[in-house]
Amino acid sequence: MKKIALLLLLIITFTNSCKKDDDINNQNRNPNIPNAVFDTQNQIDTNLPQYNNLLIPSQHVIVTGANIGHNGIVVFYTGSTYLAWELSDPNHQLNSCSTLTVNGIIATCNCDDDNAYEIVSGLPQTGTTGQFTLVPYQVEVSGTVIRVFNN
Repeated sequence: MKKIALLLLLIITFTNSCKKDDDINNQNRNPNIPNAVFDTQNQIDTNLPQYNNLLIPSQHVIVTGANIGHNGIVVFYTGSTYLAWELSDPNHQLNSCSTLTVNGIIATCNCDDDNAYEIVSGLPQTGTTGQFTLVPYQVEVSGTVIRVFNN
């Protein structure tokens, strides 16, 4: 009986020590990309023409501006959910060439190494150097408004 109680105590302690959003808040503990605290609030509204692509599955929109990530964000619509990623190569320090360019579902680094990532999964493509995936941001949808944030 004592063994069962001890086992239950260990399981409860272990499950309570893990927080759901630890990965988002720590951004995979990536030393290249500092934590960017921002909130797009009501800015991304699919009723606005510049965000209409987010109504079409497998389409994306780049959002840049003051205090939106470091080099901006890419928002991708899977057809059932929205994903948002930092638009900086996670395997480089922030610099002039580390901004990603998105073509289709592939985000490519502008540095000489041609690192590339899939914006559906955030995973690096074959040949990409470094250990980090794209930095994810939190997304909430309310009607036609897509809120992307990191706090």
